[in-house]
Amino acid sequence: MKRITALLLSILLILTLGACGSQNKTEPTATARTYQQIPMDIAKQIIETETGYILLDVRTREEFAEGHIKGAICIPNEEIETADLKELPDKEQLILVYCRSGRRSKEASQKLADRGYLNVAEFGGIIDWPGEVVKD
Repeated sequence: MKRITALLLSILLILTLGACGSQNKTEPTATARTYQQIPMDIAKQIIETETGYILLDVRTREEFAEGHIKGAICIPNEEIETADLKELPDKEQLILVYCRSGRRSKEASQKLADRGYLNVAEFGGIIDWPGEVVKD
């Protein structure tokens, strides 16, 4: 878990330093809640070597049943804003989010951040997943 945190903090630092050179001088009026985007290969490495994370598939239940990444749970993007989210009780736990192509996972990740989840990492879509896909 320490390796995951260090890896994600490194990515966040790189992104933050890159933003420091921005020409945009507008100051936000409130602290925006956000999520991290990580490359597919980093997500795959975390999934293969770490524990203590939640792998979240935000496609429909029908899409999930057709095939998903081993160990994933399904909470459709359309339910993220209104669902009880009892499957996600720890708002500090690492949540790796994916969908089919990456659009819904970005939307769902922002919704999770807006709901106070602090360690959300979006990594795109299953169409680019280089690993095994399973059916339950």
